[in-house]
Amino acid sequence: MCRSIQPLHNYEPPSGADDVRAAALQYVRKISGSTRPPRVNQAAFDRAVEAVAAATQELLEALVATTPPHDRTAERQLARARRERSEARRAIAPVARTA
Repeated sequence: MCRSIQPLHNYEPPSGADDVRAAALQYVRKISGSTRPPRVNQAAFDRAVEAVAAATQELLEALVATTPPHDRTAERQLARARRERSEARRAIAPVARTA
């Protein structure tokens, strides 16, 4: 899964249209292999982003949460702490790279 795409379901505050569009954009960028498509492909790229965003919004509206909503701020703090621990481990024991 693309690391830039964040879970959108069952969060407080709820995911908005900007969150849905950002996830759709990241998805289309990932599968197309380009962050900025050539002008000749721009219309197809934009249509794909809109289609993915619409499908994502429809899915989010249809899903039924079976657990209490997650706190988006707390989730970000946990992710930041995990990233800092990981970076600290890498600084202590760098990974040997082979050519």
